[in-house]
Amino acid sequence: MDRVQASSAIDPVITAVIANRIDGVVREMTNTLLRAARSAVINSARDFSCAIVTGDNQLLACAEGLPIHIFGVHNQARAMTEFHADLAEGDAFLHNDPYSGNTHPADHCFLVPVFFEGEHLFTAAAKAHQADIGNSIPTTYHAAAKDVYEEGSLIFPAVRIQRNFETVEDVVRMCRSRIRVAGQWYGDFLAGIGAARVAERRLKELCAKYGKDTIKTFMRDWLDYSEQRMIHGIAKLPKAKLVNTGRHDPFEPLLPEGIPLKVELDIDPQAATITVDLRDNIDNIDCGFNESEACTVSSVMAGIFNSLDPEIPRNSGSFRRVKLLMREGAVVGKPRFPHSCSVATTNVADRLVNCTGAAFAQLGDGYGLAEGGVGMGVAFSVVSGKDHRYGDSPYVNQLIIANNGGPASARADGWLTYGLPVVGGLMYRDSVEIDELKHPMEFKHMRLIPGSGGAGRFRGAPGCDIAFGPKEHPVTVIYPCDGQHFAPKGVRGGADGTCAEGWHVSANGLETKLPNVTQIEVKKGELIRGLDASGAGYGDPLKRDPRRVLHDVLEKWETVTRAQAVYGVVFKGSLDDETLAVDVTATTSLRAARAAEATTA
Repeated sequence: MDRVQASSAIDPVITAVIANRIDGVVREMTNTLLRAARSAVINSARDFSCAIVTGDNQLLACAEGLPIHIFGVHNQARAMTEFHADLAEGDAFLHNDPYSGNTHPADHCFLVPVFFEGEHLFTAAAKAHQADIGNSIPTTYHAAAKDVYEEGSLIFPAVRIQRNFETVEDVVRMCRSRIRVAGQWYGDFLAGIGAARVAERRLKELCAKYGKDTIKTFMRDWLDYSEQRMIHGIAKLPKAKLVNTGRHDPFEPLLPEGIPLKVELDIDPQAATITVDLRDNIDNIDCGFNESEACTVSSVMAGIFNSLDPEIPRNSGSFRRVKLLMREGAVVGKPRFPHSCSVATTNVADRLVNCTGAAFAQLGDGYGLAEGGVGMGVAFSVVSGKDHRYGDSPYVNQLIIANNGGPASARADGWLTYGLPVVGGLMYRDSVEIDELKHPMEFKHMRLIPGSGGAGRFRGAPGCDIAFGPKEHPVTVIYPCDGQHFAPKGVRGGADGTCAEGWHVSANGLETKLPNVTQIEVKKGELIRGLDASGAGYGDPLKRDPRRVLHDVLEKWETVTRAQAVYGVVFKGSLDDETLAVDVTATTSLRAARAAEATTA
């Protein structure tokens, strides 16, 4: 059996201390970027991630980085080392090229090689989603772009932006001449570099305290230990070959049937490996939904980690036990230039996370999880226009104001603040008040939808209903929503979630249904309204603890009608006078009758 043996010389105390110190460095990077950035998508929604990579390009630590951002960031560090043979202290690089390691062009990754005693020991990486990147339309998600040229974004394949700690102004001028609201972008640019430089200082301090040899031994031992944890996690699984499928929504007229997806997993607990085969997927398509290699890898790894021991470190050590089979030129795999990867971090990536995680539920009760709510709909729109409060100055930003419902697992209900499968609840949700301060718009309502979560022994989280409009000048709203046709799927008897929807609401209140991929101008007095998708359920709803059903009804996440019709729970008392309680006798009787009907059928 191919098992890694930990070094007998490993010092568990020093290893644990340094591992936590390095995680602390990543968290300090995170706090720096959160507080220093200018755009709301970074400083309010926290659509960014930070990580530490070893000098030989292995992911070492990512703390609370978003899975879609961070599980492939070491490949960006590798591109930096391959493109630049003259790395030196004081360098910094900007990488957003999806064809050489990045996720999609909207994610600007700031890379700083960290030297100690003349040796490149680490690379600090701060990756942040930008409010604008110079696309041909005012959004960082250009779903209709037939190729990277129509997409229009500025691409930087590990381009040097600082030399000897001095900024390369040529790059800054390029961006200022192309990116909308350039001052906002420049603030985010400085914040990203600043976060990476914070890591550089802290890592040098760490090396000075423990010595280079101890740090290098730690890196080797920590990655080997992480592999051991992954080995133990996989060894607990049954041997199995799993096949799961999914489908992205149609996109007329290019994709009338949507995008079919297929994931095949071969779990070998004896060898402690998981092989994931994605080769049986369609070729690249002429729009922005193609996955970059980084997003493909990150999505699969996120689905696997969601189904294993949550204490397994997320780094290149644990990655060693997963073999990913992809092909070049596929919508899920390695993109062939110049196919656009503009929307690579969401949509198909979300479906891939869902497909992978839900496949583990086929192993039996207690394994895997249901599918989470998908779709960057109205609540995730990129908005742009002129701000009447500041002399009609332009603005552009992405809202992340509501949330899709999280999936149920074998042990817990779905998270209300889930967001998207690719982020797994790690992003923040905007504040309505702050968004209204930052942008010339107002929100009509934002509310959870009772009874929308997929029912199950553990239920999916409900979706959200949101509506907003401009205060004065029209606002351009763009979103590339998925989940309006194919709902998140339940597992092991759990019910599917509900689909997303979107409407344009005229000044007289008339609602017009919008397509799943929308670009629309909303005028004063009008609204745009949308429903987020909900999470799907896990297990038989009739086996849900009645006390949980009562709690959901009291919190208005569930309705009294559905409690009886779907969960077989009968109440006595009233919601109005706060006397509602489970009628245990009637519930037991109703559930027994339902079970008998199911057996007869």
